[in-house]
Amino acid sequence: MTVAEETEVTLEVGQRTELPALPDPAGHPEREMHAILEIGVRGPAGASHTTPAPGTGPALAEVLIVDTSRSMLHPPAKLHAAKDATAAAVRMLPFGTAFAVLSGRFDATVVHPGPGRQVLAVARPGEREAAERAVRLLDADGGTAIGAWLDLARRLLRDQPAPVKHVLLLTDGRNEHDHRSRRPLETVLDACAGQFVCDAWGIGDDWDAELLLAITRRLHGRARAVRREAQLTAAYEELIAGLLGTAVPELRIRITPTTPGTVIRQVKQVVPNEQELQPVPVGPGGRAAEYVTRAWGDEVRHFQVVLTADPTGRESGEELQLAAVEVVVPGVRRPLRLPPPRPVLVRWTDDPLDASRQHPGVRRHELYQRASAAVARAYRAWLRGADAREEADRELARALALAAELGDAQLLGALRLIESAPGGGRIRPGLKDVDWQHLILSSALTTPPEPPSGADGQGPGGSGGSSGAGHATGERGPVRSAGGRPEAAGAGDPGSRDGGGAAGAEAGAGGTGRGGAAPGGAGSGGAGPVDASPAGPSPDHAAEGGGGADRARTPGSPGPDAVRATGAALPVWPDGLIECPECRWLGPADAVYCGGDCGRLLRGESA
Repeated sequence: MTVAEETEVTLEVGQRTELPALPDPAGHPEREMHAILEIGVRGPAGASHTTPAPGTGPALAEVLIVDTSRSMLHPPAKLHAAKDATAAAVRMLPFGTAFAVLSGRFDATVVHPGPGRQVLAVARPGEREAAERAVRLLDADGGTAIGAWLDLARRLLRDQPAPVKHVLLLTDGRNEHDHRSRRPLETVLDACAGQFVCDAWGIGDDWDAELLLAITRRLHGRARAVRREAQLTAAYEELIAGLLGTAVPELRIRITPTTPGTVIRQVKQVVPNEQELQPVPVGPGGRAAEYVTRAWGDEVRHFQVVLTADPTGRESGEELQLAAVEVVVPGVRRPLRLPPPRPVLVRWTDDPLDASRQHPGVRRHELYQRASAAVARAYRAWLRGADAREEADRELARALALAAELGDAQLLGALRLIESAPGGGRIRPGLKDVDWQHLILSSALTTPPEPPSGADGQGPGGSGGSSGAGHATGERGPVRSAGGRPEAAGAGDPGSRDGGGAAGAEAGAGGTGRGGAAPGGAGSGGAGPVDASPAGPSPDHAAEGGGGADRARTPGSPGPDAVRATGAALPVWPDGLIECPECRWLGPADAVYCGGDCGRLLRGESA
């Protein structure tokens, strides 16, 4: 078996290893270590991943749910598009695939293989044609109770042996009749979690983005929507083609704490969207936990791991291994090459400069969270009408600035569909509610940073995040376990460290204007900040030009040059951050040293 015929899984760990050894003001000994896992799957070229091995049964079990509530007839183009897209998806299912089509109203009905059937059909020429005929006969009436739809899908998929179980749900509504369902949606989602992956789509002008996101985050799918009904068939065909390219049906992230006192606090996916992962214990009494992810094609995803550790009794200056991370793929059907385990490290330090630095991948996810929250606040203010117009404009300006800092062209483009004029930072008149729903979905998508020009972009978070070169603190001694023994090969692997230094951290966080013009000047390269309201510009509404972003100042606050000249205290922005006057690094208001390129003292007599 050659390497070219194998499916390869890759794993890199990116982190800032330094944590403060001194107790925090509240006296809590524990410290949080954040690490970004970059996991990739790359299948052999030209392989048909879902072709089942002899005797193993179908590789995919698919349930297609069509909203047939009365609103799908207003306009009728929605129902026609749903029928066309569902029929196209059925035609793409490979021979032997288990499938069903459901109609969703106040309850759910099996359209094919037929009402009352509790088994799935098996795709073959005659069966697919029969399913398409049944779909073409669909009519619309009744209301929307999505919990009942998903619960029937769960029962149909419960005993299926296929490694990939998938539900494709389409709706134009807002789950208005959940109270009429035997089990509310929240209860159904709990029962469905871990049973299948669900992608949810919106169509028309009255779907609810938050509802779709709630479903897909719980069921590890993605929420999407079409702006025009005619786009749905192509979107379905693309989605089914992706499912048929599944290289790894299930991949588990196993984390094993290796230092006494280390606790796993959180594991979540952060790219391409945010999803909380729940732990599955490994063996009786074991310290390890596994986190299940599903339906991998040829792709890369990022995950954020949060551990707590206690520096009490630990030496400063040495890197210790807090935990080991490995990838487990159960039930492998084809040749698979897995990466070796990687360590999550810590170096306890008394240096506030080292301790204040943040890995660019962590910073990037925080920026996405703030951008999504700004979009949500802008939408809520817009709903209140003219009295809250200024607040809505400020929040839109804030979201634009954050998208520009992230360098996310997709998010910037979605925000500019809401903006009245490029660079204006104001909401255009005549918007419909559905315009905001599309924006909310867009703000939930995340991308990894692009590598800086001339860099190879190794490691999670970009900026050479795990290359091991150019680490801000220079050479390190051997990595040791809690017992003081040097770790085996891999524990001190430079590929698991963040080696980009402070420059890499801020390059990964944004501020370079990639992916589109900044909100402050439509890419004019030096335009000043946009005044987002009569009361003055929003501090988060930055205008990018050249190599950096100048934050807008509140009236009367000193600018960076004034601070540099006078040594005055740095102004604190309303979001609790300060900006270094030398290198434009943004950090917490209580930071003593700059965590960016210059590393200068921010407080004290010589600041």
